Amino acid sequence: MKTTYLDILKQRRSIYNLGKNVTLPKSDIDQLIESAIRESPTAFNNQSTRAVILYGEKHDQLWDIVANRLKSEVPTEKVYAGTKHKIDTFKAGFGTILYFTDQNVVADFEKQAPLYATNFPSWAEQALGGAQQSVWTALAENEIGANLQHYNPLIDGEARIAFDIPANWVLRAEMPFGSIEAPAAAKTYMKDDERFRELK
Repeated sequence: MKTTYLDILKQRRSIYNLGKNVTLPKSDIDQLIESAIRESPTAFNNQSTRAVILYGEKHDQLWDIVANRLKSEVPTEKVYAGTKHKIDTFKAGFGTILYFTDQNVVADFEKQAPLYATNFPSWAEQALGGAQQSVWTALAENEIGANLQHYNPLIDGEARIAFDIPANWVLRAEMPFGSIEAPAAAKTYMKDDERFRELK
């Protein structure tokens, strides 16, 4: 049995101690991300997933938007200090991928295949998850750490303006990435007999 893919998959972890010490050129990272998304499956091959890759000042700007937006959401300065520290760990990374679903694609396929219309929104989410998994694993294979965040919809409006996002692209997640400055903690697993069934 070949296990190369599984070995690589095990490298994909939520890395929260990110840095900017990435040696892979940005052009290679772009190609890696774009290829992983391009090759990820979508329902009816509708290709509903979109992505924006931020580096440098744009990357910093995103996390400044998050920090400023959350300041009005948390109850006290003490709580905000902890929140700001967490956001700073994302800002410390090398870049961020913004993941979107193109709602025009979803709506078009609802019309084209009315029998399955109610399924297309959830299928778009499944496609997005598959793309994120592919990108995350490809980054891990290249020794680039990442984690997945969900500050949408709080930041949607400001992000749309700041990064010139089309109105039909709906933000679904943010993935900061960078050099791995500290490894992830040991991963725990639930018991297999509580999770899997094999009927033979």
